[in-house]
Amino acid sequence: MALIKFPNRTINSDAVNPYVNSFFDNFLSDSFISDRLITRVPAVNIAETDKSFKIELAAPGLQKSDFKINVDKNMITISAEKKEETSEGDKLYSKKEFSYTSFTRSFSLPDSVNYNEIEAEYIHGVLQVTVGKKEDAIVAKRLIEVK
Repeated sequence: MALIKFPNRTINSDAVNPYVNSFFDNFLSDSFISDRLITRVPAVNIAETDKSFKIELAAPGLQKSDFKINVDKNMITISAEKKEETSEGDKLYSKKEFSYTSFTRSFSLPDSVNYNEIEAEYIHGVLQVTVGKKEDAIVAKRLIEVK
């Protein structure tokens, strides 16, 4: 005698149509649908040095012209938008997908920021934004002698 273990279900939902649940499970777990349901926001590293703050944003596949950086009062907003449309006139497509990437990230800036010293650079898929500090905010390091 062989024992076969079936999954425990509190409600017998397969009684009407055994294919309904498997269809919706496959449809909702399809990569086409799940990729569009997940919002993609790039990962960010924020570091502080003696003279500046550094924001590193991982955004591979973009170009410098895709980024837009705005500073308004004590808020810095980094956004990007990229559209790709490819079409070939001699082919008949039964399915064609457009690639569209956009995101917006905002960060509040402290009072110690020097707004005249903000620079951005895009290298190897990482946007590096350097925000300088005011002179009075830079702490001078010195050795204190113990008496």
